[in-house]
Amino acid sequence: MNEKTPLQQCLSPRMLRQSMIVSLVVGSILTIINQGDAMLAGHLNMVKVVLTYIVPFLVSTYGAWNMARVARAARMAMA
Repeated sequence: MNEKTPLQQCLSPRMLRQSMIVSLVVGSILTIINQGDAMLAGHLNMVKVVLTYIVPFLVSTYGAWNMARVARAARMAMA
């Protein structure tokens, strides 16, 4: 059986697309909350905005990796 590793699973196009969607939704909400006043004043800190999108992407990808790792360990324990 040629099973994908947890890393291969979380870096698959499907999981990366899902992480990107999470990043766009959560990052947009957090940007409005944290940078809304700066956006209106025209003084947006782009480093903070980029980081606001990167963090949820990494958290979502880590969650996918950890879930795949736990599921693989459970399958191996049952075998």
